[in-house]
Amino acid sequence: MKVVAFVVLALALAAPTVGKTFTRCSLAQEMYRLGVPKDQLARWTCIAEHESSYRTGVVGPTNSNGSNDYGIFQINNYYWCQPANGRFSYNECSLSCNALLTDNIANSVSCARKIQRQQGWSAWSTWRYCSGSLPSINSCF
Repeated sequence: MKVVAFVVLALALAAPTVGKTFTRCSLAQEMYRLGVPKDQLARWTCIAEHESSYRTGVVGPTNSNGSNDYGIFQINNYYWCQPANGRFSYNECSLSCNALLTDNIANSVSCARKIQRQQGWSAWSTWRYCSGSLPSINSCF
């Protein structure tokens, strides 16, 4: 019986973390709580929908330059966060890429807002889906 319990525990610890999946409204509410202005929430939720389907634990496929994108906003590890494998990164957000994969999205929001301030909305390739008129976020509050 101890062996079975050990195997079950080992498998549970080895299983990859899948992260949290937000809804459009729960993401908007959390981002507002973290200081994002209401007039930006429709854009941010659109980006998160198209980048990660509102999921926090997503690591995107390897890009052509060997980098990867992390978390709910798919933040690139070559420029913005330090990958766990020690690969070179400019790490402009001064954080581990793994910090972008947690259910607590404070680091993701802070880093994404920094990217947006520096490069604008078009920093996200999915911006084309979010650049026009978007449904109001007001029903979430």
